Amino acid sequence: MLIFTEQELRKHILLNKEVISIIEEGFCKLASNEVTMPPIMRVDIHDENGEVDVKTAYIKGKDMFAIKVSSGFFNNYQIGLPSSSGLMMLISAKTGVPQAILLDNGYLTDVRTAAAGAIASKFLAKENIETVGVIGTGGQARYQVKALKLVRDFKKVIVYGRSLERAKQYAADISTELGVDVEIANGAERVVKESDIVITTTPAKAPVIKAEWLHPGLHITAMGSDAEHKQELEAEVLSRADKLVCDTKEQCARLGELHHAIEQHVIQPNASIIELGQVVSEAIQGREDDEQITVCDLTGTGVQDTAIALFAYSEMEKRNAGLNVDQQILSLKS
Repeated sequence: MLIFTEQELRKHILLNKEVISIIEEGFCKLASNEVTMPPIMRVDIHDENGEVDVKTAYIKGKDMFAIKVSSGFFNNYQIGLPSSSGLMMLISAKTGVPQAILLDNGYLTDVRTAAAGAIASKFLAKENIETVGVIGTGGQARYQVKALKLVRDFKKVIVYGRSLERAKQYAADISTELGVDVEIANGAERVVKESDIVITTTPAKAPVIKAEWLHPGLHITAMGSDAEHKQELEAEVLSRADKLVCDTKEQCARLGELHHAIEQHVIQPNASIIELGQVVSEAIQGREDDEQITVCDLTGTGVQDTAIALFAYSEMEKRNAGLNVDQQILSLKS
């Protein structure tokens, strides 16, 4: 049994083009039916505005698969803590014996989620963009634009968040890290109307984007809605999209933005919805011209978790990193 700490993982597993490629491969495997992925298990802690999710997936041919426990406690910012946390465990696909624990504290989830957002924009956004809009100012709002910079060049970010103080800090940080201009909007409407790509990263329970704000050429990546009670987009946003893409149709129809569109009869349950893996594998074309409006509904999948965990394990093993519990026990006994 190997145990890897957050500090080790942050040092060696970086958000880069290699990680994006690893997650792309996972989506391709999902699209080609080479993945066993059960529904998400979730525990809601309403009293603390929190939730804990359990996700997993087995990729055919891999020696191990991951089981991930991730939490989102959205009042944590009030006490100076990040909203997300968690860990991953790798299980042998041959024996079922646990092989490693990755004490990433939500870091690997942030990385793989950002990679999925970058993949969505890579295939669905216009090639040439000027402005990126971000709704939300938390950790994922930062990771998403960093990942996007790996697949699209842009000169300006417009951000909107509930807290002006946090928006100012976000603007200062992103401007320094990415070398782009960052402006703070006083509402979501400006973000949408003035951006080529909009990324929503909130746990909103009521829509923050209205269909009437959409414009030709816009791409939206919505990654905040991963539970039945969450919603960042008006249902009509999905029906107005020329291309509507989900990480998985089944999961989005239960938990994502698609769930609300179906529930409100804006989109029919049997509608032709594209899955991200179909676009990545080029079974279905992504954006076809600069006038299309595209939307990607991301709820987070177990295949992403297994893909990033296996990659992390491989990279850490190369560096002989981590604590070997068996060796430690033998050492204590001797």
